[in-house]
Amino acid sequence: MKNFNYFFLLGVVVFFMTSCFGDLDTIPIDEDILTSEVFYRQEGAYKAVLAKIYAGQATTGQQGPTGQGDLSGIDEGFSQYLRQYWYQQELTTDEAVVGWADATIKDFHDLDWTPTDVFINAFYNRIFYQIGICNEFLRQTQPDVLSRRETAQDLIIEIEKYRAETRFMRALSYWHALDLFRNVPFVTEEDEVAAFNPVRIEASELFLYIESELKDIEERIIGPRQNEYARADRASVWMLLAKLYLNAEVYIGEKRYDDCLEYCRKIIGAGYELDQEFEHLFLADNHNSNEIIFPIAYDGLYTQTWGGTTFLIHASIGGDLDPADSGVNSGWAGLRTTPQIVEKFGDIGGVIKDFFPRINHPQVYIPGEYQGNDPTNSDYAITDSDGDGVYVGYQYFEQDSTTFVFAPNPTLSFVYGDNDGDGVLEIGGAPLFAGKAGFYFISFDNNNKTYVIEKRNWFVSGSAVDAPTPLEWDPNIGMLKVELNLSQGSFVFMADDPNSTSLGDIDSKGILTIDGDPITVDQSGPVEILLDLRKEEFVYKISSTSYDRRGIFGTEGQSLDIDDISNFRDGYAVLKFKNITSTGVQGSNSTFPDTDFPMFRLADVYLMASECILRGANGSMDEAVDYFNIVRSRAYKSQLANVTSGTLDLQMIIDERARELMWEGHRRSDLIRFGLFTSDDYLWQWKGAVKEGRGVGSYRRVFPIPEKDLNNNPNLVQNEGY
Repeated sequence: MKNFNYFFLLGVVVFFMTSCFGDLDTIPIDEDILTSEVFYRQEGAYKAVLAKIYAGQATTGQQGPTGQGDLSGIDEGFSQYLRQYWYQQELTTDEAVVGWADATIKDFHDLDWTPTDVFINAFYNRIFYQIGICNEFLRQTQPDVLSRRETAQDLIIEIEKYRAETRFMRALSYWHALDLFRNVPFVTEEDEVAAFNPVRIEASELFLYIESELKDIEERIIGPRQNEYARADRASVWMLLAKLYLNAEVYIGEKRYDDCLEYCRKIIGAGYELDQEFEHLFLADNHNSNEIIFPIAYDGLYTQTWGGTTFLIHASIGGDLDPADSGVNSGWAGLRTTPQIVEKFGDIGGVIKDFFPRINHPQVYIPGEYQGNDPTNSDYAITDSDGDGVYVGYQYFEQDSTTFVFAPNPTLSFVYGDNDGDGVLEIGGAPLFAGKAGFYFISFDNNNKTYVIEKRNWFVSGSAVDAPTPLEWDPNIGMLKVELNLSQGSFVFMADDPNSTSLGDIDSKGILTIDGDPITVDQSGPVEILLDLRKEEFVYKISSTSYDRRGIFGTEGQSLDIDDISNFRDGYAVLKFKNITSTGVQGSNSTFPDTDFPMFRLADVYLMASECILRGANGSMDEAVDYFNIVRSRAYKSQLANVTSGTLDLQMIIDERARELMWEGHRRSDLIRFGLFTSDDYLWQWKGAVKEGRGVGSYRRVFPIPEKDLNNNPNLVQNEGY
């Protein structure tokens, strides 16, 4: 459950300039219009309006998923803020294509939109609708207005916090306007509520306005990680300032990388932490993550929309892909990605050699105080796999002088021990004991009632490794484990016992035997090796750790190449977002997900900070490398893929941003900042409406001012090239 419920009924009319909307006019938030004076005297009214401001980015109207929409003139689901923002930030890039034929939607990836584009028009109006409701709330919470209403002092203090959050939300929308449209209409709460033509604000002035607003509320807004979930706090302000400064060279021709780095460092020091599991950031319980700085929150029961993560999850499923695997009841067969993105992740997969599937064999239990004297737990048993009456296995003892007995049956009423320590077992004999804590070989010979207890360490040894490398016990999986680099060659598992016991794999079946054949390594690279010796029929698993776990693609029935964008099977699906919790439980609603959208998160901050240093900000190369590797090592679950100061460059940054932030609404801005969006220096399939890709006019780095607003407001000027 989310802590902050967006879905409050808001009974106040928001007025905004008719010239900003054309046919996509705002409609009243509620048909039963109340005057502001009456409405705001109701208990909880101010927080209800604040909730509506946040909901403006999550939903589309007053009842979900459709009905009483905020905007008219376009399908309500298509009009949703996040969905429209995502269209313009992702469909225009190498990260996404869509197979649908709705209106002009394919013009995004073709990079050939016009000022009459219905989707561009819709988001333009959605931005200014959002700004409008922020302005109105700020008007209604000015000191003189609150005084006139005889507002209680404790509520005034709370309203001041609401005002800071509202100004952040308005700055966020104005930042979207700056990034997408540059020179736009400009209205604040200081303008009267009336029909008039808003003035045009230049990009440089808008930049300064956003910056000044954020700096003014920096100390007014609640501290980092102190607000209700899904509400803005000081770290949200820092993040938006960092984004503004990161792109300042694009927006206003000024390098502000030192400023960006300053605010990135503030966020890094604010107590956020990377989620240990990358996939958990995009699941139905991602509200538990301490990595997310500012989300757009969704709840399958209370925040329903055909946009948001509903759109992202459903639209990425089709063909042979099972919707249930993503926690939803259907797929819309629309969204995929290009081969150029998939190839940035390298090989997809990981298992080189999997465990041989053991079958059940006769076993003897080894209960003792170390495991609760439980003679029924087969995790603490040794087995006879070849029927020779000798039971063999290994066990790890955490404590020195661990004691145990042999129990042929799962009961303590009949056990073997050793009364005099001569190696011969007696019924009901004294418990056996191991020496120092460690990994022990244990055998029980049922033929002559003898036994062996011997501590052994195991190593990977052979031509495939530089030197014998020890395996360590991993209590979480109950096996020996090692991560290392293997070269082409071969290896065996070698013990340090007096006989230098060697385990190999005859005919590569996956079962290890004493003096078996060395295991062949055909391809060099970093791997994880698991060795399970607990029971006879010793088995092992080799997994490549050189793959990137962020490449969460749907490949079944899909082709990598895109011959026809309209065919869903052309191109891999991206299954990053799911309506399933981290424990595998489906969200509360199989149509509308509980999955929140992480607009700002910590991994992005690390990559921004690293990029700023590479672009000349006041930081060391070691600092840049550390930030980069923090993100990289989480993705690979090891440090084997980390980079050095001699290898890190801006090309690695932009590629890493694609891998880490795919489908999170950053790609268009990133490509523009790196000079790759419109040029032919970097091509992807169907860029510029041809399969092999081509460069387009640089003016397409900015979207056009919608023609209808341009015609209605003589103060506006069309962006160059349109």
